Amino acid sequence: MTLPDTASVQGRIPAIDATPYQALRGAWTHTRAGEPRGYVDFQRLDELWLHTGTACNLSCPFCLEGSRPGDGRLDAMRLADVQPFLDEAVELGVKQFSFTGGEPFVIKGVIDILRYASERRPCFVLTNATDPLLRRTHQLLPLVSQPFPIRFRVSLDHPDPVRHDRDRGEGSFAKALQGIRWLHEHGFEVSVARQQSTDENAEAVEAAFRTIFRREGLPDNLAFTAFPDFGTPGSDDNSPEITEKCMEKYPTETSRAHFMCSYSRMLVKEQGHVKVYACTLVDDDPDYAVDTLRDSLDTRVMLRHHRCFSCYRFGASCSTP
Repeated sequence: MTLPDTASVQGRIPAIDATPYQALRGAWTHTRAGEPRGYVDFQRLDELWLHTGTACNLSCPFCLEGSRPGDGRLDAMRLADVQPFLDEAVELGVKQFSFTGGEPFVIKGVIDILRYASERRPCFVLTNATDPLLRRTHQLLPLVSQPFPIRFRVSLDHPDPVRHDRDRGEGSFAKALQGIRWLHEHGFEVSVARQQSTDENAEAVEAAFRTIFRREGLPDNLAFTAFPDFGTPGSDDNSPEITEKCMEKYPTETSRAHFMCSYSRMLVKEQGHVKVYACTLVDDDPDYAVDTLRDSLDTRVMLRHHRCFSCYRFGASCSTP
């Protein structure tokens, strides 16, 4: 794959000083210091993410999507919006469909989308497992017997319910446990997403969670995925910029395969139109969007977004375990 020519880049990338945010982040192909920027080329389409929209039942101040009740930064998806992309992804050999938000279960058509997707590939859903999911259990139950399984990852920020509820709302921790219990008892695979602190003892944190799970009659072997603070949309944490030289740390196709943008794409609906983004963490930067799935596979992904540094440093993936 080759880098787009200068004219095409300038045609689709706003001027560097178009907004303070873009000015801070630098140009597409070079860092603020003028060094060639690090990049990742597409290898294979293992996973297609569907962003169901930024509406959520909760208003978490740390939310990397800035989601809250009624939020419209990203539009709600419908089956008609995503069906052509799902079909095309199957033709391209996709292995999994994944869902994020917002909260997917506040969207009216999410069950229809899940049903269609799970007839074609395994599905993975990120959820807070509170009221929106609990109100839809009668709709979810028939999906246990779909041709392909649907697994869930539930957000439990901290093993301290008071600390968890301080940001997510009183009673959220207990409702999430209720959601986990329902999913597990009815045959769905469940894992947990938790927040990661820089000075934490990861084993101790997860042991505290497992104590709670045993007390609540839940399996104590649920898998965890720990996430750092990614910041809210449009923010910048002043992470180091990634240059081509930095990418010598990942010199082979195999070593670069841990970057999500080498094997994953995400559908986002903005102002009534579905766009394809490089990954789940960059939808606040329109420079990462293209119009079609096939075009996205031929577009070199420059590691410009400050969240790219987390992937560079930690090998982060929104899909594992």
